[in-house]
Amino acid sequence: MTGGGPVASGIVPGNRWDLVGDARPATPPRVSVIVAHYDQPDELARTLAALAAQDHPADRLEIIVADDGSPHPVSVPAGVRVVRQEDRGFRLAAVRNLGVRASTGDILCFLDADTAPEPGYISALTRLPALLPDAVTVGRRRHADLAGVPVQTPVAEAVRGRELAEPAWLADAYARSRNLLDADDRSYRYVIGAVIACSRRLFDDVGGFDESFTAYGGEDWEWAHRAWQAGAMLAHVPDAVAWHDGPEWAGREGSDRERANAQTLRLAASVPVSGSAGFGVRRSVPDLAVHLTGEHSDASLFVCVDSILATFPHAVVVLDAEPAVEALRSDARVRVRDGGESGGGAVDARVTWTLDRPMLVDDAAGLAECLAALGSGEVGTIEVESSGGVLRSRRAERRAARLCTEVGFTSVRRRVPGIHPLRPDPHVEAYVGGWGSLDAFV
Repeated sequence: MTGGGPVASGIVPGNRWDLVGDARPATPPRVSVIVAHYDQPDELARTLAALAAQDHPADRLEIIVADDGSPHPVSVPAGVRVVRQEDRGFRLAAVRNLGVRASTGDILCFLDADTAPEPGYISALTRLPALLPDAVTVGRRRHADLAGVPVQTPVAEAVRGRELAEPAWLADAYARSRNLLDADDRSYRYVIGAVIACSRRLFDDVGGFDESFTAYGGEDWEWAHRAWQAGAMLAHVPDAVAWHDGPEWAGREGSDRERANAQTLRLAASVPVSGSAGFGVRRSVPDLAVHLTGEHSDASLFVCVDSILATFPHAVVVLDAEPAVEALRSDARVRVRDGGESGGGAVDARVTWTLDRPMLVDDAAGLAECLAALGSGEVGTIEVESSGGVLRSRRAERRAARLCTEVGFTSVRRRVPGIHPLRPDPHVEAYVGGWGSLDAFV
């Protein structure tokens, strides 16, 4: 790699991919392009012709067509490989995974068969993943009506005068977030599966696309959310342009509210973050896991656990031993740590809060600000003053484990209002009855 500092190390804090500036890899990366296809021979031919015209060195480029069981043989030029799965309905997630398994490149680039890239697309989209293995890049998908245009026509000529409207919601999101530099827990919505790239190392760590997605849409967002939670950086690369043959999803036949609702409802279970999941329905993966270590009185344990769950009903609390209090044993959100587990036990929450003494939480605002800070930016760990424990994001944990270093996120110390150390013998009747001063508890 050229340059020094973060470029030489391949590590930058938080989502700061901008710190590498305009640096480029000293050697072009080995790129595998996975082209997902189903029964679109003309569109596929156009996309493969566009890939043959890339300015990325041909000997560093592998092209694999991943076919989702097309009814006719797939015709490809020499040097392009085809892998195929049986037609069992819409299985885009599965066929992308199939393509990855057949590939050998260090950088994975995903395209759809009806999305033809401009000549500089591969070089532009793979630059950041080659420099920063934790980067997930998303290109600019533009739209054109290419009906009747010969498939070998160069992309720039083919789209001239045939441009269709770009999705305004997507352009606005990229502008507001400075091309996803200001990404957060909900920025997965701006990662479009037809135009993304990442390192194989990150893809393997995150895991492939969720093959339980068997209807149009959502599998790319679920994967992007998982990648973000695993410590990935998100970046939009506007210079990486690929042209989709036809309008955006909202402008296609059948793109009605029922279809949109189906995607949103599917993601509500898979993406359990505020603004994506429901408000009252319990989430399969909690947003917050509180690990209370050590032994404590029944009274302080009850008040601590109850106040946390009252303030954050989607949290879980992990204890070191089975509680004696029946009210705690009967709540499914209260779990017991297995002796072989660490931290928050087996709970893969977005944030883990480790406490070595019981706390009373009587106001959600301060802790909610901490949770928001851990969902974006450079903060990975927050130490709460007054022995209030340590909050740690899953992103920081996963990135540190993958890169074997803690430098990817910063640690801060904060005074958090609404968190009070409990006395060993809090007045439980006063707590549940709602009377008595704070002195009865802390």
